[in-house]
Amino acid sequence: MIMSDVKLVDMPALDIEGAVARLKPVVNHTPLQFNANLSRKYQCRVYLKREDLQIVRSYKLRGAYNMMSQLTAAQLAKGVVCASAGNHAQGFAYSCKKLGVKGVVFMPIPSPQQKVSQTKMFGDEFVEVKLVGDTFDDTAIAAKAYTQSHNMTFIPPFDHPSIIEGQATVGVEILEDIKTLTTDPIDYIFVPIGGGGLCAGVGYYFDQHSPNTKVIGLEPEGAPSMFWALKSGAPVELENIDKFVDGASVKRVGDYNFSICKDVIDDMHLVPEGKICTTILQMYNEEAIVVEPAGAMSIAALDDYADKIKGKSIVCIVSGGNNDIARMQEIKERSLIYEGLKHYFLIQFAQRPGSLKDFVNKVLGPNDDITRFEYIQKHNKEGGPALVGLELKSKDDYDALIVNMKRNQINYNEINKDDNIYGYLI
Repeated sequence: MIMSDVKLVDMPALDIEGAVARLKPVVNHTPLQFNANLSRKYQCRVYLKREDLQIVRSYKLRGAYNMMSQLTAAQLAKGVVCASAGNHAQGFAYSCKKLGVKGVVFMPIPSPQQKVSQTKMFGDEFVEVKLVGDTFDDTAIAAKAYTQSHNMTFIPPFDHPSIIEGQATVGVEILEDIKTLTTDPIDYIFVPIGGGGLCAGVGYYFDQHSPNTKVIGLEPEGAPSMFWALKSGAPVELENIDKFVDGASVKRVGDYNFSICKDVIDDMHLVPEGKICTTILQMYNEEAIVVEPAGAMSIAALDDYADKIKGKSIVCIVSGGNNDIARMQEIKERSLIYEGLKHYFLIQFAQRPGSLKDFVNKVLGPNDDITRFEYIQKHNKEGGPALVGLELKSKDDYDALIVNMKRNQINYNEINKDDNIYGYLI
């Protein structure tokens, strides 16, 4: 269900050149790199904007520092506050230390320890981390209440003109650097969207300086907030989202961000979370590049644009590389399921000797592997329902597997990843 909350705003003029000057001594001018493997695969010229190589491993530093550096001395003396579960918190913390300003970061209680530790590391003694609430929404409410009660300044993750100005400097660098790599114009730029700050900034700058470039906005399938905002003509709030792509999963895009994005996005595309996971693994194995889920979206989308981008020059913004190694097993699992290589079944084995042996010998193909086997009925392990996870070498082996189960009268139910039972058991 989607709840409309119309609140259109007037966008002030953006001082992007001013943001460039403010950020120059602080952020890395990250490289724009030609990627030979992707270019060969899609028969075009693919350039990666490597914001995963930024100081805090994402572009978020740009917006946070740009806004904070424009606060008055009196505002800075009272301190600043943010709410974030990841990249914005780290960019905020780094900015606090750089400016010598007291900052308070509110993060959800379930935040990965790696992100909490990174935030503390970048902020050092200038930042205090408060773990509040089970969700980001709870955390944001607490952060804003704290901001008001302590007369401090709240630094939002995306919905502010100064944040958008800072993120727009990614676009400035791209257009500067492309001139050193090719004389061809940029035909397409693929931009990940969470709250919309990056796409609003880059899209705004490209609209002025490279208007023939098509801006492709990208969101995960499980969090299509900009997609529905564009469909509805105004920002909307999604009741439920899949939070897996944590750097690009928000219930509602920013008002300022939408006011720009509605005019500069040429196409809005949703990327399956499983496809994103496959891309993360490919980039690591083939390119030795560590990307976070949001950072992989621009590359993951290329398959769906293969016909359109053939022979063209395109830029993919790799927005960040803060990927917790503890998530890799989940990433691999999601990738295998998306690729049709991993399947789960509830199987009612006949209560007779040799039934499991028959399943292995008569049902499984020569390349099928049992990756999980667990009797659900714990008190009787001689029979009863069992949770069976199977990994196939090729997705084409699935049809033969099902034929063998039916031929051997196996009583089974496949667990669909969209069913509630999947979340309970897998």
